[in-house]
Amino acid sequence: MATKPVTAAPDAPLRGEPVARTVFSGLPARYDRLAYLLSLGQDRRWRAAVAGHAAAGRPRLVLDVATGPAGVALAVAAKTGADVVGVDLNEPMLRAGLPNVRGAGLRGRVRLAAGRADQLPFPDATFDAVTFSYLLRYVDDPAATVAEMARCLRPGGTMASLEFYVPPNPGWRAAWWCYTRLALPVLAGIAGGGAWYRVGRFLGPSISGHYRQHPLDAHLAAWRGAGLTGAAADLMSLGGGLIMWGRKGTPADRPPADPAQAGGPADGFRPGPGS
Repeated sequence: MATKPVTAAPDAPLRGEPVARTVFSGLPARYDRLAYLLSLGQDRRWRAAVAGHAAAGRPRLVLDVATGPAGVALAVAAKTGADVVGVDLNEPMLRAGLPNVRGAGLRGRVRLAAGRADQLPFPDATFDAVTFSYLLRYVDDPAATVAEMARCLRPGGTMASLEFYVPPNPGWRAAWWCYTRLALPVLAGIAGGGAWYRVGRFLGPSISGHYRQHPLDAHLAAWRGAGLTGAAADLMSLGGGLIMWGRKGTPADRPPADPAQAGGPADGFRPGPGS
């Protein structure tokens, strides 16, 4: 069945499950090359940064959402020694990831399964760490999706993510715009033909549109709203990449109740043994 072209028209839908299923159709076997092109060769360094944050809590079981051909899942497994479950909406991407897992010698430690980021088939607090990459531009409700992933994270566990970003410096932003709108489609077309050219045209407007609707502050607020403490972000490669991370709060992280509001003892009073 022929794949419908993905366009970058101003009124084209640039997010949602249908786009996620369609935009990368026909690309899985060489998806990593597209990520390499768009990031100007920086994506492996970005993945290593995500894996480093995931490793901070010494996890034993990690969930990698939007795993694609398992690039981040493999980086996390190699960095942490943990078992990793990778899920993705796009089954051809998962099939492309299977030989990558076997080639890395991690079969049995990295398992791949089809699944939606906003409806994960796992119980609460299942994983010691959760990672995701290049995901939030393709969901209808980024905050709800972050909350769903945080639901699967145990208290004290780490969430870390990788996304493309728009450089905040005006000069670099202008260069980024020229690259994503002009050079990237041509490079993608040379590398992979018409399907890649269409995706190359799609990506720049998709990234810009996402951050117009969901600025970085809104992303940080969504993480905090999902119960992630210390949520922080780091711009990579002059702002072309965005790493975020945070830790799921534990009961000890909750601020103490205000005794005056709770009807308890006043400040400074500590009940003695006979109280």
